[in-house]
Formats: sequence, C-alpha cells, structure tokens
Amino acid sequence: MNTTANKITVLRIILIPFFLLFEYTGKPYIAFALFVIASLTDLLDGYIARTYNQITVFGKFMDPLADKMLVLAAMCYLIEAGIMPGWAVAVVLFREFAVSGLRLVAAEQNVVIAAAQSGKFKTACTMVCLCILLFFLNRTPGWINLVCTVLIVATTLWSGFEYFQKNFRVLTTDRESSEKQIDRSLK
Repeated sequence: MNTTANKITVLRIILIPFFLLFEYTGKPYIAFALFVIASLTDLLDGYIARTYNQITVFGKFMDPLADKMLVLAAMCYLIEAGIMPGWAVAVVLFREFAVSGLRLVAAEQNVVIAAAQSGKFKTACTMVCLCILLFFLNRTPGWINLVCTVLIVATTLWSGFEYFQKNFRVLTTDRESSEKQIDRSLK
C-alpha cells in the first residue's frame, strides 16, 4: 500500500469531505478547485502506477472506489442544490452496483473483468460534466444542466451495457463447470 500511486488515491478520498465542507459553507470556488484536483488525481495515480510498476491489489480496489465516492458526493450535492435530478444518480448507482456484482460473480469463477475503455470514457465524461455543473452551480443555463445530465446517464448506460455484453458468460456459467474449465486449462 505504501506506493506513491496509492497515496494519491487516498488523497482523493481525503479531499471529498473538504470538497463538501466548502460547498456547504458557501465557498463554491474552493470546493470546485478541490473537486478538480481530486478528479485529476485519478489520472495521476493511474499513470504513476502503470509507469513505475506500482500496481497493487489495494490500488485496484481503492482507485475505482475513490472515483465512485467522489462522483456520488458531487452528484448528491447537485441534487440538493436542485441542479441534477435524483433519477440520474439512481441510474449511476444502479450501474455501479450491477457492474460490481458482475465482477464479484466473475471473481468467484476466477475470471478478472478488466476496466473497459467505455468505463474510462464514462468516468472522464462524468468528471468533466460535474466540473461544469459545479463551476457554474445555480448560474448554469438549463440546457447545460440537461446536456451534462444526458451525457452522464448515456455514458453510464453505454458502459454498463458493454460490461454485461462482453462478460455475460459469467452469469450463465455455474460454479462447477467453471471450476472444470479452470482445471482443464491448468493441465
């Protein structure tokens, strides 16, 4: 756990309550700056982990979790501020639970589901849209709110569909037959 990449991931998590604190205490530009910094740490920790061979089990677990925590914290605030509809967050939550469940089933079958390009695009699109909404807050024209919400929901649904389309076999394979396939592949 004691790698630079993992420390950056933990920093992203630590920044979340400060981001919310500044939003709720009427300092939106400080909150916005913290959100941008936290969002950029997602790029930085991944780059460092790959470039300097700092990929760890902790990082594989915490990096996507930190992303979800940051995104959902911002979305919940935007719901309270009347900028984002609650149903959009429900779609994001549903996708996250569904993909996480798919990964758990796959892991039980000794299958690793790697992050898809659509998932990475979804994260980038979501972060950019949230930055726009947080920067303008209540001064955002309604059509920008709508476009950002539609982009977040569309990329969320697209990436979720892709995960299930590419990995549906883990849901249709029972444990015994997958163990037999693994045993055969080891021989």
